[in-house]
Amino acid sequence: MANCLQVPMMAPCSVSSSSTSVNISRRTFCSMRPRNASKIPMPPINPKDPFLKKLASVAADSPESLLNRPVHSDTPPYLDLFDSPQLMATPAQVERSVSYNEHRPRRPPPDLPSLLLHGRIIYIGMPLVPAVTELVVAELMYLQWMDAKEPIYIYINSTGTTRDDGETVGMETEGFAIYDAMMQLKNEIHTVAVGAAIGQACLLLSAGTKGKRFMMPHAKAMIQQPRVPSSGLMPASDVAIRAKEVIINRDTLVKLLAKHTENSEETVADVMRRPFYMDATRAKEFGVIDKILWRGQEKIMSDVSAPEDWDKNAGIKAIDAI
Repeated sequence: MANCLQVPMMAPCSVSSSSTSVNISRRTFCSMRPRNASKIPMPPINPKDPFLKKLASVAADSPESLLNRPVHSDTPPYLDLFDSPQLMATPAQVERSVSYNEHRPRRPPPDLPSLLLHGRIIYIGMPLVPAVTELVVAELMYLQWMDAKEPIYIYINSTGTTRDDGETVGMETEGFAIYDAMMQLKNEIHTVAVGAAIGQACLLLSAGTKGKRFMMPHAKAMIQQPRVPSSGLMPASDVAIRAKEVIINRDTLVKLLAKHTENSEETVADVMRRPFYMDATRAKEFGVIDKILWRGQEKIMSDVSAPEDWDKNAGIKAIDAI
């Protein structure tokens, strides 16, 4: 554009004046007209670029507005030509260069729980507070609505309705709500314990479809009695009501654990008197899970002979008890 615009040159000229008393000669500068008074040629314009289009229009109509620019201006160059300056395009409308940010997505990726839900996976990685219960129950209902025949996978790493230090963070009904939602589904539910499954989370682990309950090798499971929430400044009668409700929740938890672990209620109630921790092997023996997810464990264990076969191959005869 600068090559197409002809800048008027300033040429000196002399002006003389005479009078009867004084003869003064002085030299002034006067502006000359441009050599080429024809219309200034228009440069090639990108029709999609409103800024260059406006600039070329101003250059054709009044080139002096472009030539006599203020030296110290607070506004960016040529932006004052627009009545309402604004960006030429929003960032979403600008195509990214092939050489820069070539592999970046054009829109933000979905959040991780949404990606897992797309694979029919539900991850419980927090204590069972109301927000977690709401999300898990909604995901269970959504997955059944999407397909009532495909299995649902629940990965559990939760301390239940308490924190790791034993402080109560949620009501026992939070765990029962997820349990009831699981029991209402037509789908197979595969449960996997990763990290820890404590209290109500242990109940959810054992409530999976029989034969589809798993545990990582170094995960922990623990069952314990429900705890009374902080009573604060409650009257004694209110504390007694809460204690009675906790006992009811404990009895319900004992019945449900006995049902899914195939133990008697007396056995479950006895081990729950104090926190009962179980590693993967002990949890399998107690009936909380069905399999331990060792890589290749099933093939290795299937090749191992029974103790009686070891004795028989070694020539050891069993001695009947007297």
